[in-house]
Amino acid sequence: MEVYLDNSATTRVFPEVAELMKKIMCEDYGNPSSLHTKGVEAEQYIRYAKETLARILKVNEKEIYFTSGGTEADNMALVGCALANRRRGNHLITTQIEHPAILQTMHYLEGQGFQVTYLPVDPYGRIRIEDLQQAIMPGTILVSIMHTNNEIGSLQPIAEAGALIKRMNPSALFHVDAVQGFGKAPIYPKKVNIDLLSASGHKIHGPKGVGFLYVGDRVKIQPIVYGGGQQQNLRSGTENVPGIAGLAKAAEMLYAHLDTDHERLRRLKHFFIEGVERIDNVKVNGLLPGEPYGAGTAAHVVSVSFGGVRSEVLLHALEEQGIYVSAGSACSARKPQPSATLKAIGVDKSLLESTIRFSFSVFTTQEEIDYTLQVLYDKIPILRKYTRR
Repeated sequence: MEVYLDNSATTRVFPEVAELMKKIMCEDYGNPSSLHTKGVEAEQYIRYAKETLARILKVNEKEIYFTSGGTEADNMALVGCALANRRRGNHLITTQIEHPAILQTMHYLEGQGFQVTYLPVDPYGRIRIEDLQQAIMPGTILVSIMHTNNEIGSLQPIAEAGALIKRMNPSALFHVDAVQGFGKAPIYPKKVNIDLLSASGHKIHGPKGVGFLYVGDRVKIQPIVYGGGQQQNLRSGTENVPGIAGLAKAAEMLYAHLDTDHERLRRLKHFFIEGVERIDNVKVNGLLPGEPYGAGTAAHVVSVSFGGVRSEVLLHALEEQGIYVSAGSACSARKPQPSATLKAIGVDKSLLESTIRFSFSVFTTQEEIDYTLQVLYDKIPILRKYTRR
């Protein structure tokens, strides 16, 4: 049996998305900037994608900008807004457990003279609102907080944070990296004071190499990519029409059944956690106190530390049985080092290199979870015995 439980890294494309993209690449392949019929046909796919995403987010279609993925969307938001608003201040705020696309960009901006505050998190991976309140100052021009953590599934208090930011410094912009949240939860930027929001296609059963950035109509932002002036001069370059159409199709399909899919994933997560906790010396990371089996965290992510077994060893042992998981963020998998997220929530040093991330999708079945648990029951004692030798 093949079991893919690395959906936080990337997801399997919906067949309907692949079919639509093939049609565009082979039949409706015009450049959307061209004035002839082929160009107009291509431009219509972009327009429909904007309308679809705007409807899901309850925003204006003119506020949707397509990018090459979540990383570019994050860079565009942070660098574009920091440079455009520098006259008002040079202070930025983020958290210690952001994705590298945020953290590395913040490091770059520090090199450009900006001051960055990195908010700590509690043992469950959430910021404390009082820490954010203390960090905001008159010179704060941008706050960036992720919606859903990609490693442990913690959910940030986005609505509370947005309200606080606008109350304390109305001119400060609020960016949310929703790469792991979009497609899994309803998100309405205008309702919770989000000025900019990033998302990615390949996390929601769409194609790789495409994402989008929501930019509120009153946000002051400058381009970081220059060229032909596409997308209202904010993001130049010929649009990736198949990718854009595929992203929108995937989002449309997910949000059509969001409640039922979420409930099913929540049940699978509950069952998996209940099963994995039967193994000795195991810790599920980021679980909220008093919340049964992952309630209050993302339904698709489970981070488990297996004492006495190195994560890389367990990862390959599972792979031999057809089970695909991750030892952390896929973006850092080839640069092995202790997870900043696990360190930030206080995971014991002995468990930092013994942690596996299991992440589910709408394709994940009960049979796959049963099989994975049985393999873990069989393999963990053997691997621990081997490690002790």
